This record gives sequence, C-alpha cells and structure tokens, in this order.
Amino acid sequence: MFSDTAYRIFEESIQRYHEKDDVYQSFNNPYPKDGISHLLYRKNWIDTVQWHFEDLIRDPAIDPVEALDLKRKIDASNQDRTDLVEYIDSYFLDKYQAVEIKANATINTESPAWALDRLSILALKIYHMQQEVDRTEATAEHLEKCRKKLEVLRVQRTDLSLAIDQLLADIAAGNKYMKVYKQMKMYNDEELNPVLRGTK
Repeated sequence: MFSDTAYRIFEESIQRYHEKDDVYQSFNNPYPKDGISHLLYRKNWIDTVQWHFEDLIRDPAIDPVEALDLKRKIDASNQDRTDLVEYIDSYFLDKYQAVEIKANATINTESPAWALDRLSILALKIYHMQQEVDRTEATAEHLEKCRKKLEVLRVQRTDLSLAIDQLLADIAAGNKYMKVYKQMKMYNDEELNPVLRGTK
C-alpha cells in the first residue's frame, strides 16, 4: 500500500536526521529527483528539521537575536513544507489525470498530499514518544503516560494510513476527484503583508 511506502520513507528520513541530530547538518536525498520517493523524503526532512527548530525556540534562556533568527527559519520552513505538499499533490494529479471521473464523484476535505503531511508529522510524534518511553532516568509515572500516548499514536497511524489508501483507491476508481489548492500564504509576501510592504 502507498501509505506503507510513504511511512517507511518518513522513518528513513527521521533515522538519518538523528544520526547527527543537528538542524544545520547537510541534506542528501537518497532518491532520484524525478520520483515521488524523492518528494516524500524531502517533505519529511523539512518536517524533522522544523520539529527541532520548534524545540530550540522554546528554550526560556534563548538569546532574543537567536530566537528571531530561528523564527525566520521556521517561517521559511513552513513555506518549503507548503510548497512540497503542492508538488506531491501535483504528482497525484498527473498520475490520475486519465481517470474517468464518475458523475456522482465527490471531493475530499483534504488532498492526498495534505493527508501525507499529517502522516509525516505522526511519524515524528511516534519516534519522539518512543524516545520518551525508552528513557531510563524517567519516573515510572512518566513512562506509563508516554506508553499510553504511544499506543494512541500507533492507532492514529493505522487509521490515517487506511484513510490515505482508501482515498487514493477512490481517486483511481473515479469515485473521488482532487484539486491542487494553493495555500496563498501571505505573511512572507512583500505585496500582501502590510508590515513588509511598509519596509519598501
């Protein structure tokens, strides 16, 4: 199933990142540029780096200048993340372009790529919750709470994976159709953000 392939790639990206566990490490995508695996690996790498940016910026002792720099990196990462989602949806749109859409076909509340975005984040949650479960110095109460949370996350993974595969099957059969919606993010745009526009 496609969701299994995607999740395996997400796990590979997460494991590779944590070999150095450094937000500034170099990025090397092991998959050819013309394939969906390349996009999925890149997508999760962005998510993984941003996860750790978000940890760093919450340090109560962080230098304000460093915090501002991190905030801008997070903004740029969010834009990259959105762009990757749109690229992944474009892949699916191209893949299913010859499908005959049935007269009673419906559109889903989210596209395949946005569902995969959620699966990528879920892979990160599962990885880091497993780290908490494996902490030897943590209290028994903490470990038990984390074990229960990990069980819930694994159920969510099963449910979301099934939903993704069902959605792709419905699109392939013409029972559902999809569109690529541009997110129209405004805060990074010098023409749309009044603060940035005022700096010209």
